[in-house]
Amino acid sequence: MDDLKQASKRKASFLATVKAVLWSFLGIRKKSGYEEDAAQLNPIHIVIAGLIGAGIFITSLILIVKHVVAK
Repeated sequence: MDDLKQASKRKASFLATVKAVLWSFLGIRKKSGYEEDAAQLNPIHIVIAGLIGAGIFITSLILIVKHVVAK
C-alpha cells in the first residue's frame, strides 16, 4: 500500500522524465538533489522514454551508416 501512496506523490511530468533520460544518455547528472529528483520520476515514464530514446539513437545510427556507405 505504501508503494501506491509513493506513486501518487510523484509529480514529475513525462517531459521532465524525458529530459532526465536524455541527460542520462549523455552521462550527465546533478550533484545535488539527484535522489530527490529521481524519487519524483515515474518508473513507467522512464521505461517508455528510454525505449523511445534508444529507438531514435539506433535509427539515427542506421541512417548515418547508410548515408556513409552509399557514397
